[in-house]
Amino acid sequence: MRRFTCLALPLAIAAAPVAAQSVPSSAGMPSPEEISNRNSFTLALGVGMLPDYEGSDDYRLIPAGGVRGQYNGISFYSRGLYLYADVVPSGDGNVEFNAGPIVGVRLNRTRKVKDDFVDRLPERKAAFEVGGFAGVSFKGLTNPYDSLSFQVDAVHDIGKAHKSTAVRPHLSFSTPLSRQTYVSAGVGMEFVSNRYADYYYGISPADALVSGLPAYNGDGGMKDWNVNLLVNQSLTGDLLNGLGIFGLANYSRLVGDFKKSPIVDDRGSASQWLVAAGLSYTW
Repeated sequence: MRRFTCLALPLAIAAAPVAAQSVPSSAGMPSPEEISNRNSFTLALGVGMLPDYEGSDDYRLIPAGGVRGQYNGISFYSRGLYLYADVVPSGDGNVEFNAGPIVGVRLNRTRKVKDDFVDRLPERKAAFEVGGFAGVSFKGLTNPYDSLSFQVDAVHDIGKAHKSTAVRPHLSFSTPLSRQTYVSAGVGMEFVSNRYADYYYGISPADALVSGLPAYNGDGGMKDWNVNLLVNQSLTGDLLNGLGIFGLANYSRLVGDFKKSPIVDDRGSASQWLVAAGLSYTW
C-alpha cells in the first residue's frame, strides 16, 4: 500500500488517502514498481470544519494535519487521529494485500458543546483505540497507476470510555488525472456495539431530568454510512515531490437507533458534513 495521504483533522475526522503516483504515457515517468519501492514522507497542514459532536448540527473550525510515509517496504499513514502501518510489502503484480496495526483516539463529546441541552449531559472520556486492518487492492484497472481498494478496520477501546469494538469496512478508488492532479473517492460504513450506542447516544432517566431531553436506550449495529472525495493538486509540477494543495469533502449519514437518539433527532442532524483544505509537502 503506497499512498499519498492528504489528511485529516486532529479532532477526529476520517479522510481518504491518495497514492503518490503519476500519470502514464509521459516520457521519464517512474514505473509503478519504482514508486512502490521509493522511500518518501509527506506532511499536510490546513484547516477543517466538522460537527461539534457525532450527530450535531453545529459546526466548528479546527486545525487540520496528517502524515504519510514509507521506508524499506513498510508504509504508514494517518486518518484523523488514527495512525495506520501497512506491514505487508508491496508486490509487482496487479493484486496487493494490505494489513497492519491501528492506534488512535476518539474524542467525541469530550469537551463543551454548543447545544445547551446536550451540554448538560455528562462529558465522555477519550477512547484510546487499538486494532488492525486488512484489505486488498486491484491496480491498473484504467491505467498503470490507479487502485481500487477494499479494506476492513477493527478497533477496540482499551481505556475507560465505550470499552467496545468498532468495525469499519470501506471501498475506495484512486487515480491520477495528470502528473499534477490526483483524486480519490470512497464509500464506507461503521458498525458498533450496544455498549457504544449506550455510551454516546443513550440518555439515562437521571440524565434526562438534568438535560431536559427524553430518556433513550438504543441498540448497536450499523451507525452510519459515508461518501468522500479528496483532490490533491501539485503546485510544483510533480505529485511525487514538493508543495501541493488538497481539498476534502466527506458526507456521512447516521442511521437506525443512532439517528433516533434525542441528541440527533431533537437537537442535531443525521446528516454530517466534514470539509478540509490545506497545503502538503512531499520529499
